[in-house]
Amino acid sequence: MSDDTPDSLIPYDEIVQEALRAVVGRVLGEIEGTGGDLPGNHHFYITFKTHAPGVTIPAHLRERFPDEMTIVLQNKFWDLKVREDGFSVGLSFNQVPSKLEIPFAAITAFVDPAVDFGLQFQASVADMAPEAHDDAENDAPEHGEGPVVSEDEDGSNVVTVDFGRKK
Repeated sequence: MSDDTPDSLIPYDEIVQEALRAVVGRVLGEIEGTGGDLPGNHHFYITFKTHAPGVTIPAHLRERFPDEMTIVLQNKFWDLKVREDGFSVGLSFNQVPSKLEIPFAAITAFVDPAVDFGLQFQASVADMAPEAHDDAENDAPEHGEGPVVSEDEDGSNVVTVDFGRKK
């Protein structure tokens, strides 16, 4: 591409990110269809914007994670319900049960470390770019270090979508 490439009038970046978020929906829908049983060693780290439109989480979690949080779907989750635009799930935080509702549009990363697969989404607005945050530490069995989602060419199956626009 040259420096003379015009701005696209077709929102390719939005179309691709929406399609990749549909992958998350399909995977979670298949898990919902099995009654919440994850096959093999599969488990998911899902990172999302806590103040995105449609996100419903308990106030104490929103205070602790004012920008972004990561949840783990592994052994201790319940009532997974997948909709066309998002999902809800029950999780326990410090032995306190909580229900979370998360639109797919709020998700910034989805990782299945069992098979080294990950999707990372760019925030649609510059001021919504992810800030450093702690994992949510929802109650789950010890499972070692968290996933590393990077753009390194390390042979992993991480897909990063980044469409820069010319200014």
